[in-house]
Amino acid sequence: MTEPTTAPPASPATATLHLQYPIQREGGAITQLTLRKPKGGELRGLNIQSLMVGDVSSVIALLPRISMPIITAHEAAQLEAEDIAEAAGTIHLFFVTSAQKTLIEEAMGASAPRA
Repeated sequence: MTEPTTAPPASPATATLHLQYPIQREGGAITQLTLRKPKGGELRGLNIQSLMVGDVSSVIALLPRISMPIITAHEAAQLEAEDIAEAAGTIHLFFVTSAQKTLIEEAMGASAPRA
């Protein structure tokens, strides 16, 4: 008899970014964005590899499609470097498999200073 297999944990469907430099709007500042894991249609016209390496143009094109509250392309383009970098890292993690996450966690644990 074979052992039942369990599915690997799914990647989180959303992640919240706390903006270092809030987006200024007439109705008030946006201090955080919740990003959804993109679906196929939201990736249309984009190159996943470009998103994986943090290509700024690709990140700016994707952000209005997956952010809540919804931001405009112009607002995405006006984000400061720190906020774009955090968004790029978050988007990259949406594409990382469970096995890759485990390897990263193991590597980080191995390199953590011992108490």
